[in-house]
Amino acid sequence: QVQLVESGGGLVQPGGSLKLSCAASGFTVSGNAMRWYRQAPGKERELVAGISSIAVITSYADSVKGRFTISRDNAKNTVALQTNSLKPEDTALYYCHAPRFGTWGQGTQVTVAS
Repeated sequence: QVQLVESGGGLVQPGGSLKLSCAASGFTVSGNAMRWYRQAPGKERELVAGISSIAVITSYADSVKGRFTISRDNAKNTVALQTNSLKPEDTALYYCHAPRFGTWGQGTQVTVAS
């Protein structure tokens, strides 16, 4: 059974950092494209970052470029999203997604407030 479980969210002050993690089971993250999305209250879900299936090619939304970094740990079968210089507008529920399987995690909440 393909599953994704996110963790690492929390409450952080503006300018702070959080490292989100997505643990995969039922498949290996190596060789599969993976993505992070987020959804703020009253807004549509938006693509934040992606990493390609084989080569380490990453892409980011303009709003997070230079602040967020997506990475993959094949040994741990996880995908991480390092979030730096957080802003109040980054507040959202963050989801991990495996496009090949159509699988979503349950999300991890990130709240940026002073």
